[in-house]
Amino acid sequence: MNIKDTPWFESKPLLEHPKYYVFEDKYPVTKGHLLFVPKEDTEMHIRECFLAAYEYGLDLFKKEYCDGFNVGQNVGVAAGQTVMWPHVHMIPRRDGDCADPRGGVRGVIPEKQKY
Repeated sequence: MNIKDTPWFESKPLLEHPKYYVFEDKYPVTKGHLLFVPKEDTEMHIRECFLAAYEYGLDLFKKEYCDGFNVGQNVGVAAGQTVMWPHVHMIPRRDGDCADPRGGVRGVIPEKQKY
C-alpha cells in the first residue's frame, strides 16, 4: 500500500512535517482526535509520529484544552487496524467523557479494563 492510497488523502492534512502528516480522524472518538501518519512505513518515521502525538497531547493538556489524552496505534487486524498503513491516534480526553475511564487503553478488551 502507498500512503497516497489511504483514505486520509481524501482530505487535506492539517499539518505536513518532513516525516509525517497530521489529519483529523474521520470518525473521532472525541473533539480533537487526530491521526499522525508517517510518510514512509519505516521505524524512524513511526517513532517520530508517536513522539509528535505525545508532545501534541501534552501541550493540549498543559494548556488545559483537555483533562488527559491517549496515544495509541492499532497494528494488525486482530488489534482493530482497518487501514493497513501505520498511523498513531492522539485522543484528547475530558472529565466525564465516559462513565469510568480507569484502565484507559485496557478498554480495547472491555472485560479486562477493570482491575
